[in-house]
Amino acid sequence: MKEIMAFIRLNMVNPTKNALADAGFPSFTCSKAVGRGKKPLSSEAIHVILGNEGAVPADEMGEHLSESVRLVPRRAFSLIIDDEDVEAAIKIIIKVNQTGTPGDGKIFVMPVLEGYNIRTGLCKEKEFD
Repeated sequence: MKEIMAFIRLNMVNPTKNALADAGFPSFTCSKAVGRGKKPLSSEAIHVILGNEGAVPADEMGEHLSESVRLVPRRAFSLIIDDEDVEAAIKIIIKVNQTGTPGDGKIFVMPVLEGYNIRTGLCKEKEFD
């Protein structure tokens, strides 16, 4: 089994969860996350905002601009799926979220060694005592 962890834009949560469910992947976790990529905030963008506002806005945008390292809100999707389904799930996530611009997101794939059902105590079809 594998875990797929995808960090995506906030506005892509509903299209992503609908596409995954429609493709037969209805089980996932979605949580709030903040982070940043390698690309720094464009100084041109700051000048445009300052030009329009006249000063750093006193809102969330202004707070991000005044930080030395700006963190961007995202959503983290986590799916635990069979090895043979990994490629299909990744293709769905990319298809829904790819716009061709920086910030589209990241996907990571990690092995899952064991998984236990708390209610039944089962792990890979074996009873857990």
